[in-house]
Amino acid sequence: TITGEAAEKLTALFGFNIPQRWSIAHLYQAILNKESHIGDIARLTTLAGYIHWIFTGKHVMGVGEASGMFPIDSEKMDYDEAMLEKFDAVSGMRWKLRDILPVVLRAGESGGVLTEAGARFLDPSGTLQAGIPVAPCEGDAGTGMVATNSVGKRTGNISAGTSVFAMVVLEKELSKVYPEIDLVTTPDGALVGMVHCNNCTSDINAWVKLFAEVGEKMGVTFDMGELFTKMYGIALEGEPDCGGLLSYNFLSGEPVVGAADSRLEVKRTAESRFTLANFMRMHLCSALGALKVGLDLMLKEEGVKVDRMLGHGGYFKTPLAGQKIAAAMVGAPVSVMETAGEGGAWGIAVLAQYAVAKNAGSTQSLQEFLDSEIFASMKATTIAPDAADVAGCEEFMKGFRAGL
Repeated sequence: TITGEAAEKLTALFGFNIPQRWSIAHLYQAILNKESHIGDIARLTTLAGYIHWIFTGKHVMGVGEASGMFPIDSEKMDYDEAMLEKFDAVSGMRWKLRDILPVVLRAGESGGVLTEAGARFLDPSGTLQAGIPVAPCEGDAGTGMVATNSVGKRTGNISAGTSVFAMVVLEKELSKVYPEIDLVTTPDGALVGMVHCNNCTSDINAWVKLFAEVGEKMGVTFDMGELFTKMYGIALEGEPDCGGLLSYNFLSGEPVVGAADSRLEVKRTAESRFTLANFMRMHLCSALGALKVGLDLMLKEEGVKVDRMLGHGGYFKTPLAGQKIAAAMVGAPVSVMETAGEGGAWGIAVLAQYAVAKNAGSTQSLQEFLDSEIFASMKATTIAPDAADVAGCEEFMKGFRAGL
């Protein structure tokens, strides 16, 4: 969160929300700072794009990853031309932005092949052979959508671990610009509304470790996995509104709610019911608090429809607890699949398999491929929102919003 000035100016220039973490915000902040290297830039890329270039020699990128660098024209499946021109007009650089950005590719297209240099980079022993096809690279957002089979309209996913983001594939564009909502795309180019928050489970982890330390002082040693499972489970015994307890889990800044830097707080009144169950439930709700602020704008203000949300990440590892509270916070059914723990590495492998299938003549869309080839026999558990839990979460959020 070091690009506030650039993100604000670009959002105004484009009439399109530019988050602080996007590549274009970092580039423009470097220009505003008059950093010495800016006139000599040959390539602008992301970590995924850089690794892809090392492996293949190609400066290309999947459209989902590219949509987090610079706004995408979803019809042309390429960078927005009018916004490119606006940036060039204010940048003052001799290079043109399009010339330094990666070429945009859709899921199923060839991202090149593993070169001899790329093979040796991965495997200096010489065993790994060059020539292996490589999919257009995607980051954790795109691969998370694939890993949870949530690339179709009215589907979404919540990735909840150290940070948290939720994405919903939209049926139409939003009516206005929201600083809390990023507009990105699926790996095959469908428009996605995304709420990205910097903080999720770190504060929960810190408290569980503190409880483990109490046990050690009493001569009791815990298996940390079992302790986390127990503590998450205890949260389900708490009151729906967390007994009037409130916390903020901002280990780092949280732009979605305007927190510029760290805010780690637990608040209660004399009337609060300060029990372990309420305390743990409070932390599970707080972990999704900032996310709900952004999601409510999409689901309530804009009336975006979502039929199901897929959960993955550490927050959902313990059966029921995270899933039940997430369903209440979102107000939609939350499913967790067998593959929810597989993550991005598995997601990009599936995209590579899709590219191989397309090269062999497959006419399936990405959604059709996932439904028929990958997830046809995949088991999932689904929890619908409970009315009492939803009401309790809304009550908790009143305090959360007011306390900001």
